[in-house]
Amino acid sequence: MSEPLVCQRDAFQLAREDHYFNCAYMGPLPRVAEEAGFAAIQRKAVPTRITPPDSFWDTDALRELYARLIRADDPTRVAIQPGVSYAVATAAKNLPLSSGQNIVLTHEQFPGNVYSWHRLAGESGAQLRAVDPGEGADRGRRWNERLLESIDSSTGIVSVPNVHWTDGTLFDLEAIGGRCREVGAALVVDATQSVGALPFDVAAVQPDVVVCATYKWLLGPYSLALTWFSERFEDGVPIEETWIARKNSRDFQHLVDYQEEYIPGAVRYDMAERSSFFLAPIARASLELILEWTPERVQRYCRDLTKDFLTESAELGYSVEDDKWRGSHLFGLRMPEGIDLVGLKETLAARKVSASLRGSALRVSPNVYNDEVDVGVLLEVLKGAVR
Repeated sequence: MSEPLVCQRDAFQLAREDHYFNCAYMGPLPRVAEEAGFAAIQRKAVPTRITPPDSFWDTDALRELYARLIRADDPTRVAIQPGVSYAVATAAKNLPLSSGQNIVLTHEQFPGNVYSWHRLAGESGAQLRAVDPGEGADRGRRWNERLLESIDSSTGIVSVPNVHWTDGTLFDLEAIGGRCREVGAALVVDATQSVGALPFDVAAVQPDVVVCATYKWLLGPYSLALTWFSERFEDGVPIEETWIARKNSRDFQHLVDYQEEYIPGAVRYDMAERSSFFLAPIARASLELILEWTPERVQRYCRDLTKDFLTESAELGYSVEDDKWRGSHLFGLRMPEGIDLVGLKETLAARKVSASLRGSALRVSPNVYNDEVDVGVLLEVLKGAVR
């Protein structure tokens, strides 16, 4: 077993008085990524520093890093895209669906992984199934069971997160993937709230799409996402026809010798101007850092940091999902009776504790920059709320 991580607060610009438990909203940039961004701006200031064609293929490093992170063998199956909704729209455009079939989603799924399925269902006459966990104890277990039960011989597509964005519920993707293969359904995974802080294994899950926006747990920039596509998309149609995705596009002198053939792999699904001279260096620096830390060690760090906190919170009447059905990097802290949510929100802001209220739960999402001081301040606020 690798050595456990120590707190990495010095790798970030967070002030000591800032107690940031909100990586599920937006991850802070590490210092190395910030420096990479400054260098990218300076490079663009003098265009002769951006030399074709090689500079236009720098994003290939992102494919390799992301493939390593999700344990995928072939980095050419990774596309450079602007966001989760773009990846989902790409999947919806290329996955066959007909009347009488259904698409399975989770209840209150993040809208970036919903609207394209609404359109596809409307156009094809298929049914949408948004699986609700229901009320009561054992919510995570029950939600997973209902998801599996909802996938039947008429299911064409299952599009779910790895971790639910509101409360951190963990979905058993290996079981879901196995059920999809039994019925011949495609599996689309939004891993934005997990990859980077929770291990992911493409070989174990066997999905068809794994998309991750870079601005949360990948600690990178906004307006960039990395998407792995399976062989199911080998000959698909992209959202847009980018010149850089075509055969011989490295030959700038002959770009008007138009090519019908695409570069092999998922490059055809890249966004326009995918070279992204500003964003790509930032994302690359953060990905390299996360691979150095490893998601396994990040997850273990968050678990060790919050273990005693969760025990003490439970004694105060707060509760979280069972360990098996949640990650340690993102969980919904449910309130005891009588908590003044407006007052709690105000106190959190006054103590400079950043966490997100989602319904009646406090979404807490720690990372390697948090320490015992942060946890202590959060616990003090929670204690004060139950008095």
